[in-house]
Formats: sequence, C-alpha cells, structure tokens
Amino acid sequence: MPTIAVIAPGAMGSAIGARLVEHGARVLTALAGRGAASRARAEAAGMVDADLADLAAADILLSIVPPADAEALAHRLAPALAAAPRKPVYVDANAVSPDTVGRIAAIVAGAGAPFLDGAILGLPPKPGGTGPRVYVSGDDTAPAMALRAFGLDLRVCPGPVGAASSLKMSYAGLNKGLTALAALMVLAAERAGAGTALLDELAENEPALLARFAKALPDMAPKAYRWAPEMGEIADFLGPDAAGRQVFSGFGDLYARLAAGSDDAEIAALMRFAAAAAAR
Repeated sequence: MPTIAVIAPGAMGSAIGARLVEHGARVLTALAGRGAASRARAEAAGMVDADLADLAAADILLSIVPPADAEALAHRLAPALAAAPRKPVYVDANAVSPDTVGRIAAIVAGAGAPFLDGAILGLPPKPGGTGPRVYVSGDDTAPAMALRAFGLDLRVCPGPVGAASSLKMSYAGLNKGLTALAALMVLAAERAGAGTALLDELAENEPALLARFAKALPDMAPKAYRWAPEMGEIADFLGPDAAGRQVFSGFGDLYARLAAGSDDAEIAALMRFAAAAAAR
C-alpha cells in the first residue's frame, strides 16, 4: 500500500485524500495548527495526522494549499525532506505562476527531493464522479502515474516544470476571470438600476452565459479569499502584457473586497441576481 501525503486538508485536499483512501492508499496529512473544520474533514476522509518527518517519508507528497501558502510550505518541509533517507516525489499542485513554481522547485531540489509541477482543473472529487483533472509536468512524470490506480484522473502536460502551472493560469484566468467580470458588471448594473434589464437581456440573447453565472456567482462567494491571491499569480504569469496584468490585479482587488465582507450588500446583490438567473 503506497503512502501519500496530502497537505492540506482543505476542501480540495480532503476530497483528493478521500478519493485516494477509497482506492486503497494510506494518506497522511498535517493537522498541527489547523482548526476544527480541517480536522473534521481529514477524519471524514480517512486521512492520518503525521509529523513532518513522516510526511517526508511518504512515496508521493501533494501540496494543495492556497496560492499564497505554497512557497512557505516548501520552506517548512525542506529540512524534513533533506533529512529523509528516501525522498518523496513532491508535486506542487497549487494555483501559482510558473515563476513561483520555479522557486518552489528550487527549494525542493535543494532538499534533494524530485519535483513535479502540478495543476488541478475542476471541482473537488465527489463519490462516484471522475474529476478533477490533475496534470503534471517535469523531467520524470512516471512516478506520479501511480496515482491513476488510486482514483485520480492524472494526465501529463508535455513540457518542463512550469508547463502545468501555465495551463492552470490560462484555464483559471478564463474561468475565474469571467466570473469576476460578471460580478463587476452585475454590481454596476444593480447600482444603476439596470439589474433586471440585464437579467432579461441575458436570458433572451445569452442564455448559456446566464446559466453559467447562476452557478458561478454563488460558487465564488465562499472562495473569494483564495481566488484573490490566485489573480495575482495570473497577473505575474501575463508577464510583459501590462494591460493583462492590470485586469487581473483588478480582479484580485475585487475578490479581496468580496472576501473581506466590507460591503455585504454586494454579496447580497450578486446572490439575488444568481437566484433570479437560476429561476429563468
């Protein structure tokens, strides 16, 4: 039975952990400093709390944390990885830019462990479902392919470290960027008294978009705190494109504002619009 470390037991990490456990893997995680909700998710998933030394002794280590925490986690694990007689394959599966994943790869390489760039596309797995898609890139992706036998839809993204993260940035930029654009324009329409007219126009001429927004806006609200730093990573990914960087920096500001709850009326307005859209 392989041992797989999954850090951390958030919504995605715990669901990935549950999928692996369901298919026969032993799954470790780190609960030190985590709250009651994280502990409950880990227990429900069948994940086992472990110290850093045991995590570093796993066969594969999956880093699944908020983008802002990805590099710090690599630094925290580096001493344990360096001390481990047998190194795990470290897969950084976070929503970070190629530049960020390059720095993480250097930290892990400095500890002597093999590294793969990873990207998770899709929602957390559910019992009976097939998703999400997990892409990996790097020099030797073969060790990660073992995860296919444990219920993960693992795929190779051709290219070196940075290729999978580039895919993630591009996909997330389209997906979460469209949600940010919808939120901005819905809020503007509501402030101007044109919210109902916008809803009617979308229902008549863009029904697929309206159906998407009906699901995407409620899904975004509890995740905005994670999406805000991800927009910053996408802005970094856009590199010399000043206009693109400005757009996604602005989206990051929007998500940070919504996450902070500085104006609960904005969240309420988006939820009313989404509910009305779902009723069409």
